[in-house]
Amino acid sequence: MIIRKFKPNDKEPLISLWKRVFPDDPPHNAPESVIPQKLAVDDLIFVIEMDSAIVGACIAGYDGHRGWLYAVAVDAPYRKNGLGADLVNYALNSLKRLGCQKVNIQIRSDNHAVEDFYKTLGFVKEERISMGKFL
Repeated sequence: MIIRKFKPNDKEPLISLWKRVFPDDPPHNAPESVIPQKLAVDDLIFVIEMDSAIVGACIAGYDGHRGWLYAVAVDAPYRKNGLGADLVNYALNSLKRLGCQKVNIQIRSDNHAVEDFYKTLGFVKEERISMGKFL
């Protein structure tokens, strides 16, 4: 298992992975557009490679004030064996090296399994109202 930064030849396997893991994502999260948009800003996309296949990935962000984790995904057959934790910790360490001191995530309010996963990694629920606006 290797965790590393995204390479251009990872694009199609990553799109396929995210479509499997997030089948009901809204159109504005389509990986075909998110990947190039993210790479235009920075290269904080990380993948898990096993046996020459992309089996996990996440996007991280850092704006100089706080960090974010987006679209953390591990393919279903590879879950429950620590790969997700390894991926998140890799991303967190990468953000820390950039000077990031706090990382946020947003998960759907009914996704209790993912909430429990992040709690095992030391994340705590913060009472906030998340708001957004499409432009």
